[in-house]
Amino acid sequence: MPATRDRQRKRLYDAENLVHRLFDRSADFPVVEVAGSRLTLPVERHFATLESVQAYVDAVLTMPTIRTRWPRAAVPVAVRARSGQHQADYQRLVAVIAVPLHARNRAWALRELVILHELAHHLADADEEPHGPGFAERLVAVTSAVVGEEAGFLLRTTMWDNGVRIG
Repeated sequence: MPATRDRQRKRLYDAENLVHRLFDRSADFPVVEVAGSRLTLPVERHFATLESVQAYVDAVLTMPTIRTRWPRAAVPVAVRARSGQHQADYQRLVAVIAVPLHARNRAWALRELVILHELAHHLADADEEPHGPGFAERLVAVTSAVVGEEAGFLLRTTMWDNGVRIG
């Protein structure tokens, strides 16, 4: 089976990176204006260990709002360290999230928004464009359910502004 083309990956990553930067600055600037709305950003969790990421993943997958909407939430996910520094990765065949622990003395991937991105891959029913419209919709919905509606609104609006197709 040929690999599914990932047409909007760069646009989606660009949108996520902007959202990450806003959350990185939220201690100093907790209120942002987006699309004419003033949002108070919720707290984004950061993790110190793989064990804390695993506990978080387990907790998210047992949330009733997640379990009810996505049947694959019943499939357990393992978390492991990933060599290299560049990106986290979800391996569907073995249900594993691989997370780089540090890059340039920063644990950039040990954050809630990165882990939710990988969980959104896990929750897909079947093969799909990896960062296509279905994935984008699921990522926004998971972010809204777990982090908060403000975070979901910010992510959706930033995706639209970057030309990401959602839904």
